[in-house]
Amino acid sequence: MNKVEHIGIAVNSVKQAGQIYSKLLNTSVYKTETVEREHVLTAFLQSGPNKIELLEALSEDSAIAKFIAKKGEGIHHIAFDVDDIEAEMKRLKKEGFVLLNDEPKPGADNKLVCFVHPKSANGVLIELCQEVGV
Repeated sequence: MNKVEHIGIAVNSVKQAGQIYSKLLNTSVYKTETVEREHVLTAFLQSGPNKIELLEALSEDSAIAKFIAKKGEGIHHIAFDVDDIEAEMKRLKKEGFVLLNDEPKPGADNKLVCFVHPKSANGVLIELCQEVGV
């Protein structure tokens, strides 16, 4: 794993949270994107080398809606940049981590992604991210 790629924050409204985080970080939302497969609207902000992904549920059955219903708004996941997501998934499985998907899947911001179950990582949902085309 190379670095923290971004921190994902579950929010009720990307628009409202984007305004708050824009003021907090003194920067603007540089990209919004709908990930239909996950029923989520995302917005990205960057402050120096650090990125924040805001996640708004687009349906009641999305993982983000379920997260907010259970825990409220807040940090949803930490994402790590990897060079080879399939090799990293294989390594983590060998180390005993439980992955939430068997194959990498397309995610927001031109990434292939895979999630590590929070029960395997001390209660934290971990996302692996590989830039598509790298």
